[in-house]
Amino acid sequence: QVQVVESGGGLVRPGASLRLSCAATTDRFAINALGWFRQAPGEQRELVAALSSGGRSKIADSVKGRFTVSRGDAKNTLDLQMNSLKSEDSGVYYCGASYYYDLDNYEFWGQGTQVTVSS
Repeated sequence: QVQVVESGGGLVRPGASLRLSCAATTDRFAINALGWFRQAPGEQRELVAALSSGGRSKIADSVKGRFTVSRGDAKNTLDLQMNSLKSEDSGVYYCGASYYYDLDNYEFWGQGTQVTVSS
């Protein structure tokens, strides 16, 4: 089984920065993709950024130039550096983990961490 834990959310003002971290643990098969998604109230969950162990990456157009995704120092970790935050970036941010290399679909999810951007 795979466990996924997110950290780093909070309340910030527009223009500020936040860094989210995701850590996945597995007791059997290798994790080959990790991704960050977000969900605003009344909206569908959407992909923000993702990386595969093979080096493929994906990032949403709405955050390009402001958000950066990278592997953490430990195995099976994924960091999301969010700069120049806007109110529309608010929502619950979820990390997904997958045994496969598909950057859009994940079998395992964390509980989510709240990001609120407000003045």
